[in-house]
Amino acid sequence: MSVLKPGSHLRILSPSSSIERIGGFDANLEAKETLEKLGFSLSFSEHYMEHDMLGSASIESRVADLHAAFKDQTVDGILATIGGFNSNELLPYLDYALIARHPKVICGYSDTTAVLNAIYAKTGMQTYMGPSYSSFKMEGGQNYQSESWLKALSQTSYDLEPSQEWSSDPWYDPSQSRHFMPTEWKVYTEGSASGTLIGGNLSTFGLLRGTPYAPKPEQYVLFLEEAEEDDYLDFDRHLAAILQAYPSPQALVLGRFPKECGMTQELLLYILAKHPVLKEIPVIYDTDFAHTQPLFTITIGAQVTVDTNKLSIHIQE
Repeated sequence: MSVLKPGSHLRILSPSSSIERIGGFDANLEAKETLEKLGFSLSFSEHYMEHDMLGSASIESRVADLHAAFKDQTVDGILATIGGFNSNELLPYLDYALIARHPKVICGYSDTTAVLNAIYAKTGMQTYMGPSYSSFKMEGGQNYQSESWLKALSQTSYDLEPSQEWSSDPWYDPSQSRHFMPTEWKVYTEGSASGTLIGGNLSTFGLLRGTPYAPKPEQYVLFLEEAEEDDYLDFDRHLAAILQAYPSPQALVLGRFPKECGMTQELLLYILAKHPVLKEIPVIYDTDFAHTQPLFTITIGAQVTVDTNKLSIHIQE
């Protein structure tokens, strides 16, 4: 699979929510301008403006847009508009043989977790969890976010590094002020371990349990994070369910919790302490992953090494 570089052609499509849920096409033109300044050309899927009563588009339209993007030889990479709640609807209808014949970069986060992990599970093709199209209209923290994204999508070996500061504010609404705090990745359990990187948004990743679309590598490292809609009680039971489906992780990397989750360090440590396996493997938390900003980009299906002594995360595709 080719990596992206300046001049690459990105197809923007919506496997989950429509762009209308975040203000519409014109309200997100800053994202287009940012990506064009980074050297990319953009096109938008045939059904991009479709918007139904659930804030999404029909299964048929979303599947058609994904298939068209993979088949189009001029398209180098695919970028999801934003997350949402329903991309798992698409999984039985995707042509995984077609996708495997036309491998290319596909990136998104949040609800796109379902599509990214399913494609890896069914084809072995590595996918990318990082900023969506709309994420590129964010100003504060964009340098870190863009640099991490470019590094992951243009190199076959890279290190994740902490941002300088982070925010849990509505970045998509320029009328609201931003409040940044110093970044600090934290260690729950010391150690070093390697495995295949899987995971993403915890509640969405959990939807794959018991389906043919759940990845099943022999040795795996879980990357997990929770969205604004799920509080610490949801995280408690979602984590238990994932550790039942994936009982032998080599390591665990947790993203920071949005302020809406109501998570405190005391609560998190109490929840983690329930699970004996998490006292036996490296565990890092409060990383720059997904629903706080800025966010780093990771490669689903790549080999990852987590070393708490160096506080390092190395990804090898």
